[in-house]
Amino acid sequence: MPKKRSGGGLSPTQQAAKFLGVSVLAGAVLAGIALPAFGALGLVAKGSVESFDELPVNLKSPPLSQRTTILDSEGGQIATVYSRDRTVVDLKNISPFMQKAIVAIEDSRFYEHGAVDLKGVLRALNKNVQSSGVAQGASTLTQQLVKNVAIEEAGDDPTKVAQATQQTIGRKIKELKYAIQLEEELSKKKILENYLNITFFGEQAYGVEAASQRYFSTHAKSLTLPQAALLAGIVQSPSRYDPVNDEAEATKRRNTVLARMAEVGDISEAEAAVAQKAPLGLNVKKPKNGCITAVQGASFFCKYVERVFLSDPVFGKTKEQRAKIWNQGGLTVRTTLEPQAQKSVQSSLKDHVYKSDKVAGAATLVEPGTGKILGMGQSKPYGYGKNETEYNYSVGSSMGGSNFGFPTGSTFKPFVAAAALEEGRPPNQEYSSPYQMPYPSPVQTCGSKPWVNTNGEKLENESESEKGPFQLRKAMELSVNTYFVQMISDIGLCPVVKMTDALHVVQGNGDKLPEVPAIALGSKGISPLTMATAYAAFASRGMYCTPIAIESITQKIGDQKKSLEVPKSTCSRAMSEKTADTVNTLLSGVVDSGTGKQAGLDGRDNAGKTGTTDSRKNAWFVGYTPKLSGAVWVGSATQKVEMTNIWIGGHFHDQVYGGDTPGPIWRDAMTGALEGKDSGQFNIVSIPNPPDKNRDKGNGGASQDDGGNGDHGGFLTGLLTNGGNSNGGNSTAGDGGGFFQGQSNGNGNGGRRG
Repeated sequence: MPKKRSGGGLSPTQQAAKFLGVSVLAGAVLAGIALPAFGALGLVAKGSVESFDELPVNLKSPPLSQRTTILDSEGGQIATVYSRDRTVVDLKNISPFMQKAIVAIEDSRFYEHGAVDLKGVLRALNKNVQSSGVAQGASTLTQQLVKNVAIEEAGDDPTKVAQATQQTIGRKIKELKYAIQLEEELSKKKILENYLNITFFGEQAYGVEAASQRYFSTHAKSLTLPQAALLAGIVQSPSRYDPVNDEAEATKRRNTVLARMAEVGDISEAEAAVAQKAPLGLNVKKPKNGCITAVQGASFFCKYVERVFLSDPVFGKTKEQRAKIWNQGGLTVRTTLEPQAQKSVQSSLKDHVYKSDKVAGAATLVEPGTGKILGMGQSKPYGYGKNETEYNYSVGSSMGGSNFGFPTGSTFKPFVAAAALEEGRPPNQEYSSPYQMPYPSPVQTCGSKPWVNTNGEKLENESESEKGPFQLRKAMELSVNTYFVQMISDIGLCPVVKMTDALHVVQGNGDKLPEVPAIALGSKGISPLTMATAYAAFASRGMYCTPIAIESITQKIGDQKKSLEVPKSTCSRAMSEKTADTVNTLLSGVVDSGTGKQAGLDGRDNAGKTGTTDSRKNAWFVGYTPKLSGAVWVGSATQKVEMTNIWIGGHFHDQVYGGDTPGPIWRDAMTGALEGKDSGQFNIVSIPNPPDKNRDKGNGGASQDDGGNGDHGGFLTGLLTNGGNSNGGNSTAGDGGGFFQGQSNGNGNGGRRG
């Protein structure tokens, strides 16, 4: 039968080439197939055969690309991805009808001849001479297998695909030589099995198992006679005989196959007649490929797993090697994603931020002490349509995220505190913390040249009523900007850099953070995953563990399975246990009575920090229990939307703060993820808490009832309610804050108090 490419018949040039090829092959066969000598007849000079005796070692068991299955930590399927939708099966799991049908229509003398069918060649040659063209081909199933292997190895490279299918004498001779090799080393049954697993059946289905699922929603071993005949007929021209798009043409082709099966004695004439009258009986299952099909909103995590594979040297020294393994597929990837945690993350985001909102939300949960990513989601679904995105807001740009991450605001302040504690500053360290001040200058850096405030830049606190002196506990609870900038001036920038390096805190584009005092205010973009893993080090008493997403990978190649090495989390001490315990104590106060009251968990030890940036383009809450850490970001992915007078998740906000939108998302995500589980206890340390000097000055009030002057305590709140005497917790305008909320600290430093 003429072997046509998908899309129709052969061109005149191809017909002539094939006619010539068949003639040459006939001559070669009649000459006794002394092919090494035959190959010397000018073929090498024409560039047709580079090394006639070189045979690819993988023809015995072609490395067929297959679908890859991505699983969660409990073995549930997240998604399937593939470059070729194929599932390799043994011949015993392929219907006998299918085996007979493909042999009958493609190579009826398959079990009688060797690599080349001499009678077939002569018959084709005679027919072609009579027709002055190519009426018949003489390609055996073994030769077709060789060509399909070449196409498979070419992958998606159009140049290599063209070379694998070019109609030249050299390629046909080379194909025949390889076919001889296969016939010598493989049984007929193995050759047939390989052919049925490699060939293309149209509609994105490679191999008979995928085709059976695609057209009939059944397995290859269950194919009936009419079904098998239909699939066998498709192979010659998958587009022309596509039953989904042209049922009439496909029916004619199926009936031709049935007639041929009867002619060669595989079935009776009566059986063929009955099968020819049967309807096609299609039960089409649309292919589901890629992370876009992932369950529980795990599409972005799925893409993250793919990026990890393609970028980590553990899977191959070069990008090309890793891509080849991934595209070859046949992988079962068991990930760290915990179904309960993922469901909770996605449910919380859906409840609090609508996909149609002007802003987006993203959340990531990480396990302290292991680095395992347990949940990752965002409010805008994965996709390319309206209110969809392909960008993963939880990760850095190299892993498919935003170019620079998002400014973190005051969620950066715990890193400054940890650095100071490591430098020996006491947990009740006090600074004057005025409402407004110039950036201190000079400030020592890691180099010999200090940072100098050459432009006279200033910063201020959220409210004019907010002025010190403050100690660390109160400064952290109220998120006092001037306090933490003074702390950096005191200890220098290098200890902060050392701490962020130990916590692997980098900008979203992978660059190190700049050595400037404004770093204390979270002026630079960082990803939620980076923040969640950094805060996890506080939860695990100072041990930082790199994030991991993959637990194990099994690769199937032919009949063999093997385990692949996967990246391991690397844990290292980032700070002393005492420092971590002190930070945990400080941040517990934030959720108990500070700016993060709306995020606090009931009945569990928990800690965290709020953050809101200039112009309210970003709002954060990063928090943790001893056994789970999470970061939530809400904001403008383009950094063009200011979250004032805005609807988010069906609720109107005069001004958004870290505590009133990201905070509740974090609370609900953590609550669901931890339901039924022990979340552990912190090692709380004693921090001296002297009498509050500021209560009578209207500077923020005592922590038990000053909700109005927390992370979001506003300028008018402080003036009109005398700070701590306000019962801002009853307000609905913010996260426990007064009705009138604060102004920006200006200066373009990214860090509001919230």
